[in-house]
Amino acid sequence: MSDWASGSWLAAATTWLDEQLAAAGIRRTGEVTQPHLKAWATALRAPTDAGTVWLKAAGPGTAFEIRLYPVLFAAAPAGVLEPIAVDEERAWIVLPDGGPTLFKQTGGDWDKLVERLVTAVADYATLQREVQSSVLEMRERGVPDMRPEVMPDRFDEAVASVAEYAGTKADDDQRAAFERVRAMRDEVKRWSERLAGSRVGVSIDHHDLHPGNILGEPGEPARFYDWGDAAIAHPFFSMFVPLNLVADEAGEAAARRLRDSYLDVFADVAPEAELREELDLACRLTKVARTLTWQRALQLADDDHKFASAPLKTLLSVEKPSYAS
Repeated sequence: MSDWASGSWLAAATTWLDEQLAAAGIRRTGEVTQPHLKAWATALRAPTDAGTVWLKAAGPGTAFEIRLYPVLFAAAPAGVLEPIAVDEERAWIVLPDGGPTLFKQTGGDWDKLVERLVTAVADYATLQREVQSSVLEMRERGVPDMRPEVMPDRFDEAVASVAEYAGTKADDDQRAAFERVRAMRDEVKRWSERLAGSRVGVSIDHHDLHPGNILGEPGEPARFYDWGDAAIAHPFFSMFVPLNLVADEAGEAAARRLRDSYLDVFADVAPEAELREELDLACRLTKVARTLTWQRALQLADDDHKFASAPLKTLLSVEKPSYAS
């Protein structure tokens, strides 16, 4: 585990925060608190004369997020928060508060939330198209490469990454499922080859696109934050989380509304049937990428961390359908 909770680290981070705020003409007006402390990142909150600000410190597996933010803001400024300060070497970033998330704004009312998400996913698709010209720069800044053409290799990495856990800590059913998934490499390769030929191309994949990571008041363009799970991938990888979440909470009809709103932004690229087919494949293949995302996030975690089994469980889900269109 990182030393993010230590007094010396907090003092150093607070000193740096005050220096960066002063350079931006902002003054802190109250105590710094630490409301978020995870195995993969921590966040400090500070009141200022310009509103609340946040200092986020990323772990080694998600440090690329700090380098990614300036690229996203330059390419799609309406869709992300503008960094106040960035320290790439220490993987620290200061961001303004973006206001309440969609989940908080709707109070968990799924009828209201679906209405907001239908618009938000279209805004997100627009962001994905706006940043496509910056894909090479994002890869150079360390954003994980999950393009379709490399996914067979990523599948091999994912299998290897959970093999020891499967052999020593999994139950009999999980070990049997692991062997079935391991045998799916040829099928994964076919999915990858199909998506590698997509006319949609590749872009940023937020990888955790749920209502708690989406900002923006009604009638305003949605903004997206917490990019620590991001990857370069087929854009449709991103829809795995919102489609499955909405299908579970609000039903298949609501999920289809979400799907159609998102795909409408790509309607000039390929026919609807082709886009839907690619979406279904992407929602299946992305689980390979999600396995490796869990492994990166848990680099600093203890062996008994509550999410220690998540990489294996995610990989095992590859054999199951993801989103039924």
